[in-house]
Amino acid sequence: MSRRRVTPDELKLWQQVAKTTERLDPKAEKEGPTLLRTQSKQPSDAPKPELSDFKVGQNANPPDYKHDSLPGLPERLARQPLQMDKRTNTRLKRGKVDPEARIDLHGMTLAQAQPALTGFILRAQAQGKRLVLVITGKGKNTDTGGPIPARHGVLRHAVPQWLGMAPLSGLVLQITQAHVRHGGGGAYYVYLRRNR
Repeated sequence: MSRRRVTPDELKLWQQVAKTTERLDPKAEKEGPTLLRTQSKQPSDAPKPELSDFKVGQNANPPDYKHDSLPGLPERLARQPLQMDKRTNTRLKRGKVDPEARIDLHGMTLAQAQPALTGFILRAQAQGKRLVLVITGKGKNTDTGGPIPARHGVLRHAVPQWLGMAPLSGLVLQITQAHVRHGGGGAYYVYLRRNR
């Protein structure tokens, strides 16, 4: 696209408009033209603030929180109050109890995994099973190094949430991370309530 030239009529009009204007800062004539002036007008006899008087953050209020990051999934599961008997929990942590049933959710999408998990838990509880193993896998590390960190293991994070929502929340007594023998960080023990 080529620039068009200013016509003589337009130039004459501009000169007439320019004659009717006043400069915002009369001292600027000596310094030369500038597009933007950010200096505030202060009387010349006013004391100028010293740079040494200023400290970064001197007026800032200290934050009232320690941190805003969510603790990791194993820490959140470990903080839950113990609902099952202590002896069974100890044996579970040591990998001494074998699950009565298991479901492997590897390779499923969230839309496929949720109904599969719901049906599995409902069937297991109806059959009177107490301990089941839900294998989610640890997930792929798909973090691209961008400014927002990406969690890996979508199913691993979604399964405890699904087990805490209806219709499964009334059936599940305890969720714990599985022993290394049964999948470690990529699997959960789900301890179900007694069938009444």
